[in-house]
Amino acid sequence: MALVITMGREQSGICPNAHRKGIKMTVDELIALDDRGMAAWDAHDVDGFTALFADDFVYIDDSVPTPMTSSEEIRDYMQAWYTAFPDMRARETNRVVGEDSVACELEFTGTNTGPLEMGGQELPATGREVTGRGTYFAKAKDGRITEFHAHPDVAGMMVQLGMMPG
Repeated sequence: MALVITMGREQSGICPNAHRKGIKMTVDELIALDDRGMAAWDAHDVDGFTALFADDFVYIDDSVPTPMTSSEEIRDYMQAWYTAFPDMRARETNRVVGEDSVACELEFTGTNTGPLEMGGQELPATGREVTGRGTYFAKAKDGRITEFHAHPDVAGMMVQLGMMPG
């Protein structure tokens, strides 16, 4: 089993084996795919992010009541974050890469100047700055993401926004 741990590693590229169905992705290809995803999220590039997903995928997020299985659902989800935090910046703090998957710890910063849609509710903007944290696990095949599991620290963010006691 190949296992690579990176911390803030910068790498870019494409997945050269992606056109050959059934070929496992290399560690470098998984890292490149993950880097493209983080860059798209940080740049608020919804189209770039959704393009990384396979035709048949599942995206599970602890803050969303049901799994997402369409690009449109991902677009709406991302746009909700960018509406709530228009100045949002994201960065990876730790990453572990396995045979077909990537696990990451991340941090985001932003100012809550727009309404925040979470848990089926819309919460008013607070004007407060936050430093949020979370993790995600992604599985990939043939150069595209097939499963994505996100675990944002929603409670920590709500405390910083003044919506929950500390």
